[in-house]
Amino acid sequence: MKELVIGALNSLGLAYWVKIDTTKPSCIYYFGPFLTVTEAKNAKAGYIEDLTNEGCSGIEVEIKRCKPSELTVFDNDELEGGMDFNPVPAYFIRS
Repeated sequence: MKELVIGALNSLGLAYWVKIDTTKPSCIYYFGPFLTVTEAKNAKAGYIEDLTNEGCSGIEVEIKRCKPSELTVFDNDELEGGMDFNPVPAYFIRS
């Protein structure tokens, strides 16, 4: 039932997402959707840890209601410049 509520909120752009900007690589990641801001806040530490372990730096986090059209947005120029990085989109619904 919770998944249905999250899906409905997400379709309206009312679900919460964890938005993480990194400077190296220059990417924006969206993790979610979440039903409440508390759920998103509780999950963000794990995402930060994963990105840090992958070598990302310059991490800034924002929790917001939105409906991202892409889950991973990266700077094509930086990636074409020889950076060895494979962004992995993360989309899941927690039960």
